[in-house]
Amino acid sequence: MADTAKLTATPRTEFGKGAARRTRRAGLIPAVLYGHGAEPQHLALPSHDTFLAVKNHANALVTLDIEGKEQTALVKDIQRDPVKRHIEHLDLVIVRAGERVTVEVPVHIEGESAPGTIHQIELQTLTVTVPATRIPDVVTISIDGLEDGTIVRVADIPRPADASIEDDAESVVVVISVPRASAEDLEADEAAAEAGATAGAEGGSAPAEESQEG
Repeated sequence: MADTAKLTATPRTEFGKGAARRTRRAGLIPAVLYGHGAEPQHLALPSHDTFLAVKNHANALVTLDIEGKEQTALVKDIQRDPVKRHIEHLDLVIVRAGERVTVEVPVHIEGESAPGTIHQIELQTLTVTVPATRIPDVVTISIDGLEDGTIVRVADIPRPADASIEDDAESVVVVISVPRASAEDLEADEAAAEAGATAGAEGGSAPAEESQEG
C-alpha cells in the first residue's frame, strides 16, 4: 500500500464526556476505529501529529500503530470545536490492501472561462469510488475558455485513475454564464434614478423663485 501518515494509537478504557475531556487535556484526540465486522476500538491519538495528518486532506489515509500492531485506516469523520476549530473526535474505518472505498471528494476549478463570464459550482463535492491508496485530494475540472451557457455535467468530467464517479451522469456540476442584474437590482436602480431626477427638479426651481423676488 502507498505510504501513509503513521500515528501511535493508545486504546481507551474510559468513556463519556468527562473521559473525553481528560483525553484532550492530555494532548490526545478521542477516536473510534471500526469496519469489516470488527468490534469498534476506542483509541486516543496524538493531537499534533493527527492534525498534520488530516490537514488539507478530506479523506486522509493513516497507519495506526496500536500496541505494536499496524492497521491502515481511512478518516471518515472529523468533529471540530465550533469556535476554536480544533479536532475533538475522529471516526476511522479499517482499510485493507487492494480495497476500493467510496468517498466525497471536493471539486476544484482550474483555468478561466471566456472574458466577461463567471462560473457557478452546483456540486461542491462528488461521490467517488477509488482504490483506498489512490484517493484524489480533489476532482479537477478545467473551465479554460468555456463560453456563456456552457454546462459541465458529471458525464463530462475526466475520471481520476482507476476511479468511478457515482453521481448521476446528468447532474450539473458547473455552469458558465454572463453576470446579469436581478429584477430587484433593476428596480433599485430605477428607483434611485427617479429619486435623483425628482431631487434635481426640486433643486433647480429655487434659483428661479429667487430671481423673481429680486
